[in-house]
Amino acid sequence: MVWLVEIGLVLLLVGGGWSYLTRGKRSVNRDSLTMRRVDAYIETIRRERKNMELVAMSDSELRDLLHSGAHNLRAASERKSWMLLGAGGVTLFSGIVAASQDGMRGFAIVLAVGAIVAYGLNEFLNRRMREPMERRGIDVDRIRIE
Repeated sequence: MVWLVEIGLVLLLVGGGWSYLTRGKRSVNRDSLTMRRVDAYIETIRRERKNMELVAMSDSELRDLLHSGAHNLRAASERKSWMLLGAGGVTLFSGIVAASQDGMRGFAIVLAVGAIVAYGLNEFLNRRMREPMERRGIDVDRIRIE
């Protein structure tokens, strides 16, 4: 049984190392895709003319605004992922402690509470990362890259 954990840890380290080594290539691809989305959204803003504040901006101002907004959205998304991973780790550790004291019932209760907390944290952080752009009338889904 211990050897399964060791194999899992080795695979986790190899996968993490590979992701770290190839992140520069992903970043370049993501930036070019972001710029294409920003340019397409600028054309849509000019064509639809719904938000006069955005229509009144020059192309360079609008490009800077949308590109920085997309960058901030990506940074907030990464922060959200790390926070949810931390919440999951705390939940698992707390579940193990509860299981040592109260058995499976305690473990299940802690996991249920942790799942509810993680869901609430996810919803809160999603709203918080979208709010600055939506306040300006920018459709976040048009420039978001998964």
